[in-house]
Amino acid sequence: MNEHGFQVAPWDLRWNSLDLPALEQTESIFALSNGHIGIRGSLEEGEPTVLPGTYLNGFYEQHQLPYAEGGYGYPEDGQTVVNVTDGKIIRLLVQDEPLDMRYGRALEHHRTLDFRSGTLRRDTVWESPTGRRVRVRSERLVSFTQRSVVAIRYEVEPLDGNVQLVVQSDLLANEPIESASKDPRVAATLKDPLVSEDAFAEGMRAVLVHGTRHSKLRVAAAMDHELTTDDGLRTEIHAEEDLARLTAAVDVPLGSRLRVVKYLGYGWSARRSAPALRAQVDAALAGAIQTGWDGLLAEQRRFLDDFWDSADIVVEGDAELQQAVRFALFHVVQAGARGESRAIPAKGLTGPGYDGHSFWDTETFVLPVLTYTMPESARDALRWRHSTVDKAKERAAALGLGGAAFPWRSINGAECSAYWPAGTAAFHVAADVADAVGRYLGATGDEDFERESATELLVETARLWMSLGHHDLHGGFRIDGVTGPDEYSAVVDNNVYTNLMAQRNLREAATVCRRQREVAAELGVSDEEVDSWLAAAEKMVVPYDPVLEVHPQSERFTEHAEWDFEGTPAEHYPLLLHYPYFDLYRKQVVKQADLVFAMYLRGDAFTPEQKARNVAYYEERTVRDSSLSACPQAVMAAEVGHLDLAYDYFAEAALTDLHDLHHNVRNGLHIASLAGAWIVAVAGFGGMRDHDRSLGFAPRLPPALSRLAFRMVYRGSRFAVDVSRTEATYSLLSGDPLTVTHHGEEITIAEDPLRMKIPPLAEPEPVRQPAGRAPVRRRPTE
Repeated sequence: MNEHGFQVAPWDLRWNSLDLPALEQTESIFALSNGHIGIRGSLEEGEPTVLPGTYLNGFYEQHQLPYAEGGYGYPEDGQTVVNVTDGKIIRLLVQDEPLDMRYGRALEHHRTLDFRSGTLRRDTVWESPTGRRVRVRSERLVSFTQRSVVAIRYEVEPLDGNVQLVVQSDLLANEPIESASKDPRVAATLKDPLVSEDAFAEGMRAVLVHGTRHSKLRVAAAMDHELTTDDGLRTEIHAEEDLARLTAAVDVPLGSRLRVVKYLGYGWSARRSAPALRAQVDAALAGAIQTGWDGLLAEQRRFLDDFWDSADIVVEGDAELQQAVRFALFHVVQAGARGESRAIPAKGLTGPGYDGHSFWDTETFVLPVLTYTMPESARDALRWRHSTVDKAKERAAALGLGGAAFPWRSINGAECSAYWPAGTAAFHVAADVADAVGRYLGATGDEDFERESATELLVETARLWMSLGHHDLHGGFRIDGVTGPDEYSAVVDNNVYTNLMAQRNLREAATVCRRQREVAAELGVSDEEVDSWLAAAEKMVVPYDPVLEVHPQSERFTEHAEWDFEGTPAEHYPLLLHYPYFDLYRKQVVKQADLVFAMYLRGDAFTPEQKARNVAYYEERTVRDSSLSACPQAVMAAEVGHLDLAYDYFAEAALTDLHDLHHNVRNGLHIASLAGAWIVAVAGFGGMRDHDRSLGFAPRLPPALSRLAFRMVYRGSRFAVDVSRTEATYSLLSGDPLTVTHHGEEITIAEDPLRMKIPPLAEPEPVRQPAGRAPVRRRPTE
């Protein structure tokens, strides 16, 4: 057991005590999802709970956005994820006393999130206030193979004699939830957001259908049951507007038990009628019951076995970090596996944080993981982006621009950010989408996707840059008035990250249009337009400070005044909550990696010497007030030789939620930071780079680790890279041989394992961080 309450183990996460204040953290950490449905890890009994949550990807309510002063081009409506009908509630009465973990005594209490079975298990021995003891065991899953299905097995065993048990299994809509929003309009939107349209109950099955008031979406939730006991079981069921309840009463003798298997089906639509949705969830339940609990468990295990065969990461030398990396991967696959035509929210479906919105996090952090482990899920996420192209084009037109301006934050593809400098001005999201498209095409060679979706995505984002940028009097192509990844430097000229990513976007669009001439012609692309893209890319302005010999992250950034880090007390972080934005904007203080991130994603645009100097310069100015920073800082620290520092950042990315480093896990997990743990392992210590649609590795371990092994999928082939301190072994697991590079040397990964020496590394000059902002020094755990 570590200091944060979790037992360290390689393949699961176990909590061995009843700590009610910790529910706000464990409800998020123990959440289950398949990308379509998400349920928080609250207890079956419904109470106590901090934030009950059941979410359907893409299901939201609409509300007006607040503005102190209006302005042309401001988005008018916001979108907020809705806690839909809760079906995981199973209340228990023991001799007429409700099992409530706040009363009586929990003599034992264990909860286990199993990364291989894909289930959350619970084992509790509870003593009632009058001294009756029962053991409650439960296991729940959100099916990866039947994406509309949730299943729960709930067993009660008397421990001290015969006992009367009453189980109440609920579907509950409009659960009261405390809103974290300070905007009264959002709070009002989330108060009873669902309007009843239909309620049905018969036998052991019930269905509730609801609609939202403003977004006009409709949701159906259904439950059915299998109950197993010796005899004497009595049941009744009823349904009303917001509640359906099955009540079962039975006398259970010592040595026997009551077993309930609860099947849940969910569906939602913007178009389908209430009867059609009822039929849909009825069909989902029929499939689940036909498969049965054991069958659903077996399907879940097979799905995850296949995932781990493609994605597992082995970390030797730090047992807690090994657990954290698998925890991270498990939640990434939960967030993205079955989204299918929907976005991947920043919190996945683990909580209501960020109102359930998706950001650039999806393309830049999550999709690299999925592209190289579960490419079909990456394709589906990009297809969602393509389905929103018309909205992005409308947004660009409203801003007086051409092409597609993808939103800074959204659920359905429309812009929901009410803050201009760090919202709409962050146009780099268009290049992030294009980068994810190019990465996916390079990793898969998916010609159908290139023809059906990728070409249009690349063309419309390229057109955005051509309308947003301009050729200056010196012959350069400038992109002015934008916000890069660093939100402490807003509305700047020639942000290096934005310009270099736009440059790749323009070149990728030109390449694809020359391959897909028919599609390009349908989009109205001429040879002259393609030539203009290439000319802009060739002349792209990339600021450089010849005096300091570093790249300013945006034009003249290195001329700004320095922030007084020594005079900034620790309790004043994050800075945005204690200092005015105008002061942050005019100082050399960086919220999250920006120029450093550009050196990872566009490493082909920098020399090794420039990378080392830039890393040193920006380490002194980056305060990491964002969970997105540790990952790129770790990758680049590893590349330039600061391996201990990279290891510290690796732990920070992987343990962000397990250690609740940002004190907001109650609202959901940081899916991008969790995905960043994979990126650090594979791109940082594995040295993986995928520039120009080619794959290369430059592995090197930090002193604390004795071994790092990871698996990937590329062009339909699965392979493994196994890194020790002195050599790396490349092994083909299935598919055709692959040609890659190892520290710049071309090699072929084939059937016979290939062992390659790791070249020695020159010791770099030490770097430092702002006062009090160095990462926690990592001490390995065994």
